[in-house]
Amino acid sequence: MTQDTLSEAEYDAITDAAAHWCMRLHAADCTDEERRAFQEWHDAHPLHAFEYEAMQEIWEVAGDLPRTEPGELAAQRKPSRPWRKFAVIAGACALALPLMAYSGWSLGWLPDSYQHYAATDSVRQITLSDGSQLELNLNTDLTFSNYKHERRVILNNGEAFFHVSHDTAHPFVVRAGEGRIRVTGTRFNVWMYEDQVRVNLVEGSVLVSSNRDLPGDGLRLTPSMQERYRHGDYAPQISQTYPGDTSLAWRSGRLILDNLALHDALPLINRYLDKPLMLADTATGAIRVGGVYNIKEMNNLANSLPKVLPVYLTRNKEGNPVINSMPQRPTKS
Repeated sequence: MTQDTLSEAEYDAITDAAAHWCMRLHAADCTDEERRAFQEWHDAHPLHAFEYEAMQEIWEVAGDLPRTEPGELAAQRKPSRPWRKFAVIAGACALALPLMAYSGWSLGWLPDSYQHYAATDSVRQITLSDGSQLELNLNTDLTFSNYKHERRVILNNGEAFFHVSHDTAHPFVVRAGEGRIRVTGTRFNVWMYEDQVRVNLVEGSVLVSSNRDLPGDGLRLTPSMQERYRHGDYAPQISQTYPGDTSLAWRSGRLILDNLALHDALPLINRYLDKPLMLADTATGAIRVGGVYNIKEMNNLANSLPKVLPVYLTRNKEGNPVINSMPQRPTKS
């Protein structure tokens, strides 16, 4: 197998191996020896990593399949669980380029289209196959799947502004963290960092749930409202946004911090950094910061903080910059 040119047979062999490793690494009986062997295979050729990542995305889509077959298929002999999942992946791979299997589409198990989008060092504008328009902030990664009964976006990380094409019979669902945002046609923004999610509604109406496994569609937002939730929250927190709200300034390439405490500002800052800023203690986190920053130049922010705030920087064992508050001078008696 050469680095520059692969035959069809070689390419098929890599795809088969990626499917095999995806199945084995998700199996409960996967051994440490197998994991080491996978890592060696993964690092042996750039295409190995590419194919495995694509297989992982198909695995996530296949994870929405029902756990039991419909009536006429239930009587058939079922293979063991790992190989059943592998069969789903193999079938999905075979059908990925033209269309997903019509029967899977008609039953609402599989999408008829699936796209992956990412933005790295610049804001990106995309149009989905349903006509919805999205803007992706830096370091954003998401997938879009079109099912019979809903359109589904999975926001893996980052931030996106949505202008959803109206279709009452075909709702648009965004999964972010543990929660879900459900709409039929509207304009809204979803920001996610680690386990935090924030939804800002500009136009229309959305239903937000902090846990998609909970019954019901969640709490309703109306324009100029915001909902926040974190992992484990039973319900999102709702607040009103004011006319001068700057949370969407990223669409024009800016991050505006309006006198925020550092513990609130760092999640907004860190998503743009190569190495996230850390806080030395809660007292440091209470220090407030403001200013307007270019989102493409955020890595310069850490070095500039001691020039504008009473802080100094150190490094932890992982090499992350740590913000420390300047010690207070004792008052003279």
